[in-house]
Amino acid sequence: MGLFNIFDIAGSAMSAQSVRLNTTASNLANANTIAGSAEAAYRSRQPVFQTVMENSGGAGAATDPASAGVRVAGIVETSAPPLKIHDPGNPLADADGYVYQSNVNPVDELVNMISASRSYQNSVEVLSTSKELLLRTLSLGQ
Repeated sequence: MGLFNIFDIAGSAMSAQSVRLNTTASNLANANTIAGSAEAAYRSRQPVFQTVMENSGGAGAATDPASAGVRVAGIVETSAPPLKIHDPGNPLADADGYVYQSNVNPVDELVNMISASRSYQNSVEVLSTSKELLLRTLSLGQ
């Protein structure tokens, strides 16, 4: 693996964590939404990450991947049921007087947001340190 692949790996990690942050923000924005049916209620979403390890196909391909990193394989909805609330005065209430609130747990989402933010910061630090080391290596020849 070349030294410059570090930038590709850290960049892909930053991109994946950006998707995670956006998904968490969407979940928080919909945390208190209600709907008239369980099917229409907002469900919490989470990104699914996948490791990328593509070989260049040449000699030594097993030890010299052309690219490595992480990518978002998809975004999945949780299967937890929405919260059923009896509110017959609500215009969205069904025939029995129930409305359905999203299954988003704001505390879990805030913890997820902090974790994604720190992972993103770590990737930025990897990029910064790698850049510094490359610049110092180049200055050795002067």
